[in-house]
Amino acid sequence: MNKKRSAIIVAVIVLIAAAGYGFWYYQQQQDQPLTLYGNVDIRTVNLGFRVDGRLASLTVDEGDPLQPGQLLGKLDDAPYINALQQAQANVASAKAKLALLMAGYRAEEIAQVRSEVAQRLSAFSYADSFLKRQQGLWAKNATSADALEDARTSRNQAQANLQASKDKLSQYLSGNRPQEIEEAKANLAQNEAALAQAQLNLHDTTLVSPSAGTVLTRAIEPGTMLSAGSTVFTLSLTRPVWVRAYVNESSLGKAVSGAELEIYTDGRPNKPYHGKIGFVSPTAEFTPKSVETPDLRTDLVYRLRVIVTDADDALRQGMPVTVRFAKP
Repeated sequence: MNKKRSAIIVAVIVLIAAAGYGFWYYQQQQDQPLTLYGNVDIRTVNLGFRVDGRLASLTVDEGDPLQPGQLLGKLDDAPYINALQQAQANVASAKAKLALLMAGYRAEEIAQVRSEVAQRLSAFSYADSFLKRQQGLWAKNATSADALEDARTSRNQAQANLQASKDKLSQYLSGNRPQEIEEAKANLAQNEAALAQAQLNLHDTTLVSPSAGTVLTRAIEPGTMLSAGSTVFTLSLTRPVWVRAYVNESSLGKAVSGAELEIYTDGRPNKPYHGKIGFVSPTAEFTPKSVETPDLRTDLVYRLRVIVTDADDALRQGMPVTVRFAKP
C-alpha cells in the first residue's frame, strides 16, 4: 500500500515538474525575439536618352561608382543645335511681326496716303465738273450720247478711286485689326514653345546619373544610332538601403511600421546594422526561393521593407541577412 502511494506521489511530482518545465520553456520561447530572414533589396534603373541620335561618347563603364548629376554620355548634338538656331530665328521673326502690327503705320506712310486722297479728290472734282458741262451741252443737243456716257463713267471711276483712298487712310489712322494682332501673338507663342522644346531636346543629348549608384551593365558603344528611350546603362542604386524580409501570419502583429530591429550579416555576426520597418505588404504570398529560412517555403508570408538607418558600403545588394526584433 505504501509502495503504491509512493508511486502515485512520484508520478504527481513528475507531472508537476513536467508542467513547470513546459510552462518555463513556453515562456522562454515567447521571450525570444522574432527572427526573420531576407536579402538586401536590389533596385535598378534603366538609363537612356530622351531623344534619338548617334551616340558620341560614354564616360563610365560597368562597375564604376556614380554620383548624382555625374556625366555618363553624350549624343551628337549638331542636328539639335541647328534646330535650336532655327527656332530662335522663328521667334525673332514672330516678335518683329507682332511689334510691327502693334506699332501701326508710320507717319510717312500716313502722309503719303493723305496726299493720294488729295490727288484723287482733285481728279474727282474735275471729272464731276466735266460731267456737268456735258449734261448742259446734252440739254442743248450740243454733244453726243457717247460723250455724255464717257464723262459719267470717268466721274464714277474717279469717285470710286477717291473712296478707296479714304478707306485706306482710315485704316492707316486706326491701325491694324485686333484679330491680326491676336493672330501674331498666337504665332509668337507657338514659336516660343517650339524654341523651348528645341532647348530641351539639346539638353537631353547629355545623359547624367539621377542618383548615387553603381553601373551594372553598359548596353551599347559609341557610334550606335539610338532611338529615344533605348537603354544605355543599368544603374544599381545604393541609397537608401532596403532589406526585403518576410513574416508569417502568426507573427504579423509584431511587424508594425516604425518598429526598430537589428540586421545581421555573415561577415559581421556580432555587429548588427540597425533599421526600422517602413512598409508591410497588405497581401500574402509564398516565400520566394531566394530567402533562406528554416521554415517551410510553402508557408504564406507577408513582405516587409526594412529601411537600414546606418548602412555602409559593406552592405551589398542581394546579400542575405538575418533580421531580429528587439525583445518586448
